[in-house]
Amino acid sequence: MTRVLLDTDIGTDIDDTWALAMLLNCPEIDLAAVVTTHGDVGYRAALAARILEIAGRTDVAVGAGVGSGTLERYPQGEWLAGYQLADYRGEARDDGVDLFIETIHQSADPVTVVVIGPASTAAAALQRDPGIAAKARFVGMHGALRCGYRGSPDPVPEYNVFIDVDAFRAVLAAEWEITLTPLDTCGDVLLRDDRYQRFLAAPSDLAEAVRGNYRAWAKTFDAEDLADRRSTTLYDTVAVYLAFATRGLVMEDVRIAIADDGLMTEDQNGRQVSAALGWQDFDGFLDLLLDRLGCSG
Repeated sequence: MTRVLLDTDIGTDIDDTWALAMLLNCPEIDLAAVVTTHGDVGYRAALAARILEIAGRTDVAVGAGVGSGTLERYPQGEWLAGYQLADYRGEARDDGVDLFIETIHQSADPVTVVVIGPASTAAAALQRDPGIAAKARFVGMHGALRCGYRGSPDPVPEYNVFIDVDAFRAVLAAEWEITLTPLDTCGDVLLRDDRYQRFLAAPSDLAEAVRGNYRAWAKTFDAEDLADRRSTTLYDTVAVYLAFATRGLVMEDVRIAIADDGLMTEDQNGRQVSAALGWQDFDGFLDLLLDRLGCSG
């Protein structure tokens, strides 16, 4: 079983919520803690905490990481309904950086740090205690190497990188193993048609929490009908999968560099990472995703 620390900007794009639900239904994963990153990290931590309570996982510690404290929008605030991090019945920490470091050092086994948002909190943890890299590996949803958003053949700066370029460069400079899903693979993940109807029919409380969050998110963006028809792109679910498996993906060892605007490029002098750059069994992944979201046959 893989011990995992999840670092997330849950509460902006809805895919983090799907990824957390998937992770909580993965028997391969032992989730130790969730920390948040970027913007209003308290709102994000409260959102993660309420989902953990619904899943019956108050054994998981939650911490508010590094962020400005503000967001332009709170797309899932309606679902949160005033719930605060202090309401969490598990361990709640205002210093998510400290929780990040403690989780790694107190684990008897190496920790897989799954980062599905900007690397601001991870970089702060590395700055405070560079020694954590020796006891962890990094799995991230970051970058675009050979294609851009929506399958475009032109790579572009990807959000989780360009929003805090210095932080992601700090992650690349640390002495830990790095595995990434750039847009090349995670940008394809979307549930529609029969698969999406199976998700809508899933009976678990956790699936209903995802549906409720999705409806609130879609309402914020005046796209309420979207939640009845299909998912958005579920980028972060591939990073969750990479925490414990690579089967069905085309993995390549590549050397990368990050430009000042956040553009990821292959560079023979750059940092070597293992990158998921293609699919061998995309349908198999979508079926596994549905299974981990509590969808039957």
